[in-house]
Amino acid sequence: MSDDSFIREVDEELRSDRFQEFWTKYGKVIIGLALAIVIATAGYRYWEFTNNAKSAAAGDAFMDAVQLADDGKHDEALAAFKALEGEGSPAYKSMALLRSAAERALKGDSEGAVKDYDAVIADTGANINMRSLARVRAGMLLVDSGSVADVQSRVSPLTGPGAPYRNSAREAIGLAFYKAGELDDAFKEFDLIAKDADITPAMRQRMRIMLDLIASHGGPISK
Repeated sequence: MSDDSFIREVDEELRSDRFQEFWTKYGKVIIGLALAIVIATAGYRYWEFTNNAKSAAAGDAFMDAVQLADDGKHDEALAAFKALEGEGSPAYKSMALLRSAAERALKGDSEGAVKDYDAVIADTGANINMRSLARVRAGMLLVDSGSVADVQSRVSPLTGPGAPYRNSAREAIGLAFYKAGELDDAFKEFDLIAKDADITPAMRQRMRIMLDLIASHGGPISK
């Protein structure tokens, strides 16, 4: 046997002995970690599967409720949306609340509708566009059933420069001021909207009508 062969055999024996010592000391830990990884992976896959299944079921239930509403079965639709609020995924919960509010408004239950819209507004986990839409719709309902302060508390956060719903929010505030007989304040809101280059032709026409109404009641005149 050459010196090189002898050295290799000794080296292999040493490595084998070290491996045995290492495995004796850490083998159970290694097996435990491997099992933990397998269990965690399986758990995640199961969670992913059940979550996707739940989301799909919620989507089907939501569309069924929408169909009930489209068919004019408003009481049944409202019950279906209410069920989704408690059992659906976070996204469908917000969508169900928005539709529940719309159904309540159709039935003349403004107080219940505003309550549902407020629930969406208060849900910090809800999509920002859903929360903004809830603010505008609640504000519009409160033009007739609430005070100027009630309307402002819902829509004022949307009135900043460049905000997507700023003009709808301003319109709600302007209508609340007009209804309260505060013509100067109403004029300011409608005039701001009318001068916004981004408004739609339909909104611009509404602003002209409101500004003319304010002038006819002795309020400021648009220049």
